Amino acid sequence: MNYSLFDFLQLVGSLGIFIFGMKIFSDGLQKVAGSRLREILKGMTRNRITGVLTGFGTTAITQSSSTTTVMVVSFVNAGLMTFVESTGVIMGANIGTTITAWLVAIFGFKFQITSVAIVAIGLFFPFLFVSNIKLRNVAEAMIGFGILFIGLDFIKDAVPNISDNPEMFAFLDRYTDFGIFSTLLFVVVGTVLTLLTQSSSAATAITLVMLVQGWITFPIAAAMVLGENIGTTVTANIAAIVGNVHAKRAARFHFFFNVIGVIWMLLILTPFLHLVDNIIASFSQIDYSVLTDTSDEGRATATLALSLFHTLFNVFNVILMFAFVPLIIRFVEYIQPDRGGADDIFRLEYISAGLMSSSELSIAQARKELGLFARLVEKMHYSFTGLLFKEKKRRDRFLKKIAKREEITDRLEIEIAEYLVRVSENSTLSTEAVRRVRSMQAMINDLERVGDLYFQMSKSFERLMESQEEFPEEAKEELREMLDAVHDTIILMKENIALPSIKVDLNKAIEAENKVDDLRNRLRNTHYQRLESGKYSVQMGIVYLDILNRLEKIADHVINVSEAASGKTMKQIRQQAD
Repeated sequence: MNYSLFDFLQLVGSLGIFIFGMKIFSDGLQKVAGSRLREILKGMTRNRITGVLTGFGTTAITQSSSTTTVMVVSFVNAGLMTFVESTGVIMGANIGTTITAWLVAIFGFKFQITSVAIVAIGLFFPFLFVSNIKLRNVAEAMIGFGILFIGLDFIKDAVPNISDNPEMFAFLDRYTDFGIFSTLLFVVVGTVLTLLTQSSSAATAITLVMLVQGWITFPIAAAMVLGENIGTTVTANIAAIVGNVHAKRAARFHFFFNVIGVIWMLLILTPFLHLVDNIIASFSQIDYSVLTDTSDEGRATATLALSLFHTLFNVFNVILMFAFVPLIIRFVEYIQPDRGGADDIFRLEYISAGLMSSSELSIAQARKELGLFARLVEKMHYSFTGLLFKEKKRRDRFLKKIAKREEITDRLEIEIAEYLVRVSENSTLSTEAVRRVRSMQAMINDLERVGDLYFQMSKSFERLMESQEEFPEEAKEELREMLDAVHDTIILMKENIALPSIKVDLNKAIEAENKVDDLRNRLRNTHYQRLESGKYSVQMGIVYLDILNRLEKIADHVINVSEAASGKTMKQIRQQAD
């Protein structure tokens, strides 16, 4: 055998160049698309048909079905998309992923594209250093495209030559003559290959190289492609591990949809391959069968036939399974039941699956997470209000809720901040994106501080509870008025976080915060009057004043969040007003 360890390492390195090129190509395309990817996914899933088209289009843009399905799982987990809406996108992603096989088959084997790829890299390389971010992203995509095909050419050269290594071919050929068992074996090989490369596109490219080099026949290559369709579902299932029940269901649906498709295709594989052979023969004007021809020209044509098989299988699978999707959904819901409270435990929702495929998407996800942070702060406000005004027997429960939520705010601050740091490490961030990241860092700091203030107020009131004292009705009504005024600022803050920076109107938030300041000053005077007239004890007066001052501080932090959400400073707003 004429194949050394060094030759094998060359093959591994060639595969690494191919996968690296594919990643750069995919990342560049996603950056060019920017935040429109999320808008496409969210806005075009009204029914399963538009969902299929959306999944196909998004995968065609990203050149990665794994990216699309992981995004879908993340959006389902975050509540941006329902489980049922996700099914159409997943089916479309299966069709979209076949485009890569066509690119490789046409440009990698039918044409000598390596020299063109090198020229493309040379042409676009200087644009990596221009200030225009969109042009840089296009250049990155084109350079990735070039590296991809250079890697493919290296793979072709690194794969062992059959004539020089007959023992290796004999070993492989030993497992190809067991009929359906050989087919099943290579379905498993295709699945494992996809798991190892973590890319169905890379696995398909390897299969095409093995086919064109004569290591495997067309039917065996088709079986490997079927296995790769199963292997590609694993990435989304891994991403769903940390997700809620709906995200898990979306990932499980992808798995079962592809497995069922592979099963029915295995039952009719032989006649289906003959159909593909006849279509290729008709369009290519050839007088041989890709099923049996082992010449160089026959193997090159077989790569087109394999790409056609890959596309037709996924298209027919969507068409045939379309009517049975509700049954698959019910089956997935049965094996992945909603356990109620188990999924209500705190977790990051929008950024739980890690960084998105582009910085714009990651920033949008972090902004959504801040919206949940603001909702948590509002829940703490409700809990503190309940602590003051609900019946005494429920106070311990409110104290526990506030303490638990304060711990959650600490974790949220750390985890969102770490996520934003990872986003900011991307050297291609625009100046505007950097500003937004920094604004969000300031926002999470203020939101966490608000959580601390509610917790501190609850501890002050707990000390009053231990002394068995109660606020007089007059003081209670004043605190209720103050709490309502602070709540108004929180509502405006939530609205501002949900809006794009350009649409944030700070004037309302400023008015609400000024109202809190004025109310604090007025109530502080009434507090001193009560204290001087002996209407409550000094200890009660200290607790009252402590709560009053901390509520005013909460309003200060809340207006800071609205200010950061607007991208403007209070000074700029006042100058505009003047």
